[in-house]
Amino acid sequence: MLHFASNLDPSIQLAFTSQAEGNLALHVNDDPRLVAENRARLEDLIGVRRFSLNFMNQVHSADVHEVQPVQRKSWLEPAAPTCDGLLDATGAQPLAVMVADCLPVLFVGRNSQSGQTLSAATHAGRRGLLDGILENTVEALRAHGADVMEAVIGPSICGRCYEVPEDMAQESEQLRPGIRTATRWGTPGLDLPASAEDELHGLGVDVRQSGVCTLEDENYYSYRRSSRSGRLAGLIWTAA
Repeated sequence: MLHFASNLDPSIQLAFTSQAEGNLALHVNDDPRLVAENRARLEDLIGVRRFSLNFMNQVHSADVHEVQPVQRKSWLEPAAPTCDGLLDATGAQPLAVMVADCLPVLFVGRNSQSGQTLSAATHAGRRGLLDGILENTVEALRAHGADVMEAVIGPSICGRCYEVPEDMAQESEQLRPGIRTATRWGTPGLDLPASAEDELHGLGVDVRQSGVCTLEDENYYSYRRSSRSGRLAGLIWTAA
């Protein structure tokens, strides 16, 4: 598991799981009991109480949802919110984003006057990136008082490996100049991690990259490698 500490608030921890922590998604035809066991082990590993991780029903949107305190006894009730960004204005609730090639982006925001810490977890696939999910997350953090921000972009498919059809490459480049690239084998591609980093820098966010390509590194899940892939998680939580 890749582990980072926040530069804005040392109590905030950020991490990205690998295949070693198992599949964490309930929507990939895995046994729900095994997924629940993987989630329970993960919560024990990072030191948060059972059923406290906040997951999303991710749909490649640009919607950001503010989490509210909730008591769960299962992963099915209450249902996870349908969105692609979770924001916690208190910084106290553990958040999770699941991916298998898309970008998992974890945010820490800080109000420099009050000292309040905020957190967010965002799923940025090609469509969400083009539609503004990162900008929406930053705007939501600012609306809740954050005036300084950092982000970590986790394991995701790199520009050397993310092959797309020519028309998709052209459309994406028109919407986000510089996102187009060529794959290792010379076909049209998109560099989502680099494009996301450029956008976040332009929004005044300090950015770190994991540097891991999910297709190249078999320690991580990749939908491009296998359509039956599980999902890794980006996690942000407050250390006890």
